Amino acid sequence: MTKTPNFAGWRAVILSQEDGSTDKLTRQLKLLGLDVARQWQPLDADALPELVLVDADQGWDELLPWRSGRPSRPVIALLGSEAPGRIAWAISQGAGAIIAKPVSAAAVYPAMVLSLSIHEERLEAARRMAHLEERLKLRPVVFAALTRLKEERGLDDDRAYAVLRDCAMRRRMPIEQIAAFFLGGSEPLREVG
Repeated sequence: MTKTPNFAGWRAVILSQEDGSTDKLTRQLKLLGLDVARQWQPLDADALPELVLVDADQGWDELLPWRSGRPSRPVIALLGSEAPGRIAWAISQGAGAIIAKPVSAAAVYPAMVLSLSIHEERLEAARRMAHLEERLKLRPVVFAALTRLKEERGLDDDRAYAVLRDCAMRRRMPIEQIAAFFLGGSEPLREVG
């Protein structure tokens, strides 16, 4: 995250029983421009808000609609206890920040910024991981293309790889894609005699 976000217009849900802390939290969130709802029932996966605040002292696994540790939205845990089990539960639900209870108005905005930043980093890491996993799955295709180049054109390992790499760079495509095109016959790799 390169700039401090503006949360105006965001929807937030506070998953907590009503108490003085949630009243103060609701007021502060509204001052920051958020539309705030409070409920003490499981969150609907089809109507997710932009921000989730959850009472980690009393929360349970089914309260949030995502797999443990993979939140669909930024999550902030409300925590009044130092119990290791409650802290572990908040972490397992994907909390990117904690607001200590009783809630201090000054703690709300920094927790929101931190939670959003952590959430965006997790999403980017997941995207990078998926991209790398896809490329890893295609490594046998690259190996097959290298083997075919070596056999058909009498190249050594280094030269065969250089041909694939150079072709991919010239066409601005991943080497895996060029290898697949070559094996499929749509890319003859004319650069090599």
